[in-house]
Amino acid sequence: MATKRLHKSARSVWSLAERQHGVVSRRQLLELGWHPEAIKHRVARGRLHIVRRGVYAVGRPNLTSHGRWMAAVLLCGPGAVLSHRDAAGLWGMRQSGAASGQPGRIEISVPAYRRPGGAGIRVHRVRHLPARDRAQRDGIPVTAPVRTLIDLAVRLDPRELEAAVNQADKLGLLTPVSLRREIGRRAGHRGVRILRALLDGRTFTLTDSELERRFLRLVGRAGLSRPLTHQRVNGFKVDFHWPELGLVVETDGLRYHRTPAQQAKDRVRDQAHVSAGLIPLRFTHAQVTFEAERVVTILRSVAERQRLAKLFGSRSRPA
Repeated sequence: MATKRLHKSARSVWSLAERQHGVVSRRQLLELGWHPEAIKHRVARGRLHIVRRGVYAVGRPNLTSHGRWMAAVLLCGPGAVLSHRDAAGLWGMRQSGAASGQPGRIEISVPAYRRPGGAGIRVHRVRHLPARDRAQRDGIPVTAPVRTLIDLAVRLDPRELEAAVNQADKLGLLTPVSLRREIGRRAGHRGVRILRALLDGRTFTLTDSELERRFLRLVGRAGLSRPLTHQRVNGFKVDFHWPELGLVVETDGLRYHRTPAQQAKDRVRDQAHVSAGLIPLRFTHAQVTFEAERVVTILRSVAERQRLAKLFGSRSRPA
C-alpha cells in the first residue's frame, strides 16, 4: 500500500512539473504529502535539482526560459506574477533576457505586504494588483497585457513603446482602441498618462455629424466647393463626393486596427472608383483633427490637378 501511494505521489509531481515547465516548489511537494527527508533524498540522488531556494527542477536541471520564469514566480510565493520586461517577453511583445538566453534579473510583482527575495530576481512590491491586471500565459502567472504595457511605459522611449503596442495589436492581445478604453479606467500610475498621450492621436473618434462639420471646414479652407454627402457612387456609399472634380473622400474611423477583411473591402471600393476614372482619398478621424494643414494641402493639390486635367482635356477635344 505504501509503495502504491509513493508511485501515485511521484506521478502527481511529474504531472505538476509538466504543467509548470519542469519546476515545482518545496511548498507544493509538501502539499502533495512529501516528507522533507524525501525531498532531501531525491536532491541527493539527482532526481530533484535545486534551481532556487525552495524551487526544484524535476528530472533534469536544464530549463527553458518558461521554466526560469516559472521558477522565479514560485520562489516569490502566492500572489506573485511575472511582470514588466519579462511579462512582455512572455506575451511576445518584446524580447526579454530570459527569452534570449541571456537572463538578467527576472522581474516579479508581488503584494506590497510580502518581501520575497532571491538572487537574479527584481521584486516590485505592488499595493494593489486587481484581478483584471492578472492573467496566465502558458500556465505562468503574469500581468495582463494592458498592465504590462502600463508598467513598461515609464521605461521605454516613445518609439519602443509604440513598437510594443504594435506587436500586442499584431498578436491579437489588444487593440489601440481597447487599450485606450482600458487605461481610461485606471488612474494614479505614471504609465497611464504616457500611454494615453501615445494613443490619443490614433484612437480619437468623432460622431459622424461632428466629423462631417470638421471636415467641411477643411474643405472650405482648401477652396473646394461643398461636396455631396453620403451618396452612392459606383455601387458604394461614400462620405463626400465632388462630381465636377471626379473626387471621392472617405473618412475612416478607428482604422488603425484594421482586419484583412476590412482592408480587402477598402481596396475593392477604391479600385471601383479608380476604374471609373475617379480619385479616391481616405483620411482618418485623427488626421482631420490633428493634421488639418496636411489634409487641406492634399485636398487643394488634388482639386487643382483635377481642374487642370478637365480644362486641358476639354480644350483638346475637336469642335
